[in-house]
Amino acid sequence: MASAQDFVEFIADQMQGAGTITYRKMFGEYAVYCEGKVIGLICDNRLFIKPTDGGRVFMGGELIEDYPYPGAKAYFSIEDKFEDREWISELVRITADELPEPKPKKKKIKGELR
Repeated sequence: MASAQDFVEFIADQMQGAGTITYRKMFGEYAVYCEGKVIGLICDNRLFIKPTDGGRVFMGGELIEDYPYPGAKAYFSIEDKFEDREWISELVRITADELPEPKPKKKKIKGELR
């Protein structure tokens, strides 16, 4: 089941306190970005945040790990805390701060085969 566009927009809006939030449809589901870094996924109308040490500490006893799709690594599964705008923004901020900067994309030369 693909995620609903209105759910994705709601989640992105809830995270706005963390910085610039964008999302991109990929394979029927969505990757969520904060300041250009992939911080999570939305799959089957569920929010998954990349695991980081800081995120683990921040979530404490509320930590639930699950798999967004078969064969994926475990992510933090955010069941209903995304309703709390301040909480989800802080988790996203912590996660983005710990993730490395994205690698620059190589420029393609017209006519070049790879």
